[in-house]
Amino acid sequence: MALMKNYLLPILGIFLACYYYSANEEFRPELLQGKKVIVTGASKGIGKEIAYHLAKMGAHVMVTARSEEALKKIISDCLEYGAASAHYIAGSMENMTFAEQFVAKAGKIMGGLDMLILNHITKTPVKLFTGDIPFVRKIMEVNYLSYVVMSVAALPMLKKSNGSIVVVSSMAGKIANPLLAPYSASKFALDGFFSSIRKEYSVTKVNVSITLCVLGFINTETAKKAVSKVFKHEGAPKEDCALEIIKAGALRQEELYYDRSILPSLLLRNPGRSIMEFLFLRTFNVEKLISN
Repeated sequence: MALMKNYLLPILGIFLACYYYSANEEFRPELLQGKKVIVTGASKGIGKEIAYHLAKMGAHVMVTARSEEALKKIISDCLEYGAASAHYIAGSMENMTFAEQFVAKAGKIMGGLDMLILNHITKTPVKLFTGDIPFVRKIMEVNYLSYVVMSVAALPMLKKSNGSIVVVSSMAGKIANPLLAPYSASKFALDGFFSSIRKEYSVTKVNVSITLCVLGFINTETAKKAVSKVFKHEGAPKEDCALEIIKAGALRQEELYYDRSILPSLLLRNPGRSIMEFLFLRTFNVEKLISN
């Protein structure tokens, strides 16, 4: 009886609440109207499509990537599509100083921040791992550490706006894949860090949501070129993927699964992990956590 009262009933209540919420939530483009949003990796692919969707919804858009020429075109397009404002700052996420300072500059230009969409990655060859440690270090810095740096820099502004962090990840960060070991490691790291931080925000009453976007193969030119020799599959449309990422962030969902197939969403959502996290959290003295 004590087990039922202390554990099973609360767990059942949580899952019923999650089911009820997810069944009744509704996205409206007006949710993004006037919002101040950063999009990284925005010069092409998914990032560019995210910027275009946000512009059509009337958001203030700040984009970044390495190619200044590409960003100028993105900004011009965003203004034509109806963005409340559109700006860019070019730079490389290999430079952690740039990553940190970019967020501060973006916040100053836009007058705050409502949503941080972290989407950038470094070029990743699809091949067997042969011991290239410098590349492992580089990919971890760009695909993972810069995400942490930017989220830390953005947090004061996001606290003020009760905003959102959207982390674009991959199914390679949920399941093991051959030929992608360094990339997969960086994506697993995103899940571990941001899922843990989400729990910390919950217990310390920080009203900033974190959405982890677990993507399958998307039909961007970069992705298609990278896997063309080893993987024959029609990717999911990048335009639809970008819209689903925005929806998930606006609705403050914990995770988004996006692929041409429904199987990843059915098989990779892990109720066992959610139950264990719930039970493990109950072993902590939350008051002491907050006071520390």
